[in-house]
Amino acid sequence: MPYYIDAERVSLDDLQKRIEETDLVPSRSSLLDDLDGTFVKLKAHGFATLADLRKGLKNPKDIPALSKETGVDTAYLTLLRREVESYFPKAHPVGAFDWFQKDDLDKLESSGLKNTVLLYDALATSEKREQAATALGVDADVIDAISALADLTRIQWVSPTTARMLVSAGYKDAKAVSGADPEGLCSDLDRVNKENKYFKGTIGLRDVRRLMKAASYVS
Repeated sequence: MPYYIDAERVSLDDLQKRIEETDLVPSRSSLLDDLDGTFVKLKAHGFATLADLRKGLKNPKDIPALSKETGVDTAYLTLLRREVESYFPKAHPVGAFDWFQKDDLDKLESSGLKNTVLLYDALATSEKREQAATALGVDADVIDAISALADLTRIQWVSPTTARMLVSAGYKDAKAVSGADPEGLCSDLDRVNKENKYFKGTIGLRDVRRLMKAASYVS
């Protein structure tokens, strides 16, 4: 599976279902308001796939005009744009994994593997990881660990630090996260956080369920 979801293969009906099934954060809950009617208008305008819609919403300056053309409120389209863009996490630089030895990270960057998208593609199979370890002179365990981190950052909202927590908790790819027991994953992440103090507070089960749902779309 590629780093990003294939927006061309996600229909507007698929997108609507994703929004309906997602436990939206409060700031985006208004996306559910007249969701059926809104998507009827978007499809009538000619948007058939997520790729179409994303292209139409790409430039915020174009949204007022699109609002007039579709009859969908400007504020709604702006919020929808934020939701859609969150499905395509920005690539993180390899230097964001700064708990590894700098020399190893420099070798990866010098070879062209500068971010998580490039790392994920280049280290997608065990054979590729073995070849990279040999060619770069980086320990195979380090290559395996960075490959797992790159996979996990494909999940909506997962930062390098969150990916590190997931790996430490024993979840090494998006598939493992999506198929986890929610209570078990929540407990594992809370334990890892308490042991390492990545951030203050506790891990909420509701957030874990959101994480698992997001992981299901890229696993």
